[in-house]
Amino acid sequence: MKQYTSLYFVGAGGIGMSALVRYFLAKGYKVAGYDRTQSPLTTELKTEGLEIVYEESVESIPDYCRNPETTLVVYTPAIPASHAGLVYFREHGFRVVKRAELLGLITQSSKGLCFAGTHGKTTTSSMAAHIFHESPIGCNAFLGGILRNYNSNLILSEQSPFTVIEADEYDRSFHWLHPYMAVVTATDPDHLDIYGTEEAYLESFARFTSLIQPGGCLIMKKGIKLVPSVKENVKIYTYSARDGGDFHAGNIRIGDGTIVFDFVMPEGSVADIELGVPVEINIENAVAAMAIAWLNGVSGDDMRRAMASFKGAKRRFEFWVRRPDRVMIDDYAHHPDELKASIRSVKALYPGRRLSVIFQPHLYSRTRDFAPQFAEALSLANEVFLLDIYPARELPIPGVTSKLIFDKITCRNKELCLREKLLERIKECNFDILLTMGAGDIDRLLPEIAAIVESK
Repeated sequence: MKQYTSLYFVGAGGIGMSALVRYFLAKGYKVAGYDRTQSPLTTELKTEGLEIVYEESVESIPDYCRNPETTLVVYTPAIPASHAGLVYFREHGFRVVKRAELLGLITQSSKGLCFAGTHGKTTTSSMAAHIFHESPIGCNAFLGGILRNYNSNLILSEQSPFTVIEADEYDRSFHWLHPYMAVVTATDPDHLDIYGTEEAYLESFARFTSLIQPGGCLIMKKGIKLVPSVKENVKIYTYSARDGGDFHAGNIRIGDGTIVFDFVMPEGSVADIELGVPVEINIENAVAAMAIAWLNGVSGDDMRRAMASFKGAKRRFEFWVRRPDRVMIDDYAHHPDELKASIRSVKALYPGRRLSVIFQPHLYSRTRDFAPQFAEALSLANEVFLLDIYPARELPIPGVTSKLIFDKITCRNKELCLREKLLERIKECNFDILLTMGAGDIDRLLPEIAAIVESK
């Protein structure tokens, strides 16, 4: 990295990319980039020093990013290869790397604590980062969500040898990493538009485990479909919420809007862990986060204090309205298992209350591959508003619409709703518990949805 004085990020406004933008701005580099649309995050990055544009034209690339000897180009796989800026950089001899490759370069000189899995990795890695940060050990962290404790997806430490990383399995990006320790939260098939088969998906995770450095550890959820392929001198541990394993929860107490449990580990336990974000799925996430913290010397008292003060990542069980008579929660869930876990967690937290769900499907291919599973999960709610598909990086697939899911939803109250009509429809409703879900652009509507819910 020493030869470079500037970086250009293609897809700078993505959550993972923005953490790297902030890291290199903090290190004194000149940083520019492109994103398709302006967002609150890109606006924040601009105020922090990023020079960003929203059109593809080569002319918009600043002069200080036009020398291949001094500029490194970073892109996200969501950007098509035909992007004009990418084409220009490749044709003119620039080094062009994926986000994960750059993370790999950074973590070669630190102890990488990498969190992978179909779901749960953002919350679990954020919990771990917060635990380390709140302890004398500290950490650097590149997170897949904006951690509300810091209003950032980046944590920096001048002294700590540890770097917490959310490891993205999309496009096999996590194969660039060099983990000292790794957590695998889940291996339910996803991204089949990339992998093709469940077998290929699982093989990719096995390959990821082979990258763990000798002397390190793999911490995997008990019972998942994963046959690890670790090197010699890499220890394997298992964890769960309630199903045993080397690390698990005991004496779980749920009630009055709180969740408290004992953290059980191979050598003893830590009593009375209270979750700052009291959602049932977070028991499991917390166990994994505390497992990697304990293995690296964090004390029980530091873990207990950090878990109680953890506010969560934005869009991960984020409370927007929290009143006795009405509640609004937003969650990034976009895989059927995530939806099921989110809905069940909300129902456990508010038993007997009427649950309404607004869900925006993400990707045509994921909708096609998992329509029955999405419908099964959504059928757990009392009421469903199903939006049109957010396409992200894909072109439409003939015959694939939200109706594939809608027709299979079994709850009595269900409705197909266009995104642009959603706010008007919400004005006509009175909600008890409202849960919004999806990985598309539904988050852009959250302030307005919350204002309507609050005003009722």
